[in-house]
Amino acid sequence: MLQFFRKLLNASHTKSSFNIEETDPMKKFLIVGLGNIGSEYKNTRHNIGFKILDFFAQKEDVTFETGKLGDLTTYKFKGRTFIFLKPSTYMNLSGKAVRYWMTKEKIPVENVLIITDDLNLEFGTIRLKTKGSDGGHNGLKSIQEQLNTSKYPRFRFGISADFGKGRQVNYVLGEWNAEEETKLPERLEKSMELIKSFGTAGVSNTMNNFNGK
Repeated sequence: MLQFFRKLLNASHTKSSFNIEETDPMKKFLIVGLGNIGSEYKNTRHNIGFKILDFFAQKEDVTFETGKLGDLTTYKFKGRTFIFLKPSTYMNLSGKAVRYWMTKEKIPVENVLIITDDLNLEFGTIRLKTKGSDGGHNGLKSIQEQLNTSKYPRFRFGISADFGKGRQVNYVLGEWNAEEETKLPERLEKSMELIKSFGTAGVSNTMNNFNGK
């Protein structure tokens, strides 16, 4: 009878579609790519967070699964566990998904990395910061409101500001042009390296080695 209940308990554990092993919280990282769900947004500048994580997952042969408030997958590297999250809340409510998975997985804020597009950086420029304002970005605004702090690491990917007056929304929700498409693969590779470094070398070393490159 005891064996029967043990089997039943084990079976119930295996039914979870997304189950993360117990890991030292300091060796666990939540990497959040910001974006909007839906095929119409897939290849837009505003969705660079999704694009980076999708590229990473394809290169490392890991698969996203639908979980609460987003699509998730895990990637293990040098003793660290990276939890990749693509919120399904749409950009304006991204903070809800971030807070939920931080709490559920007991991940400290310094081990959270938010990937976002940035109009103030030239195309393809990458920059890691440990704090800052939302800069008018609705995704960052939502995260700041939910976490009640602006002191969280964010990985800013430059999309430049090559648009005319009153055309910002169309630009950020527009697709990459031909020249950008050609240059993106190398920039996505570099973004992968930054994420790995964030979890293994620490934020200060990563800033020194990647910012502006």
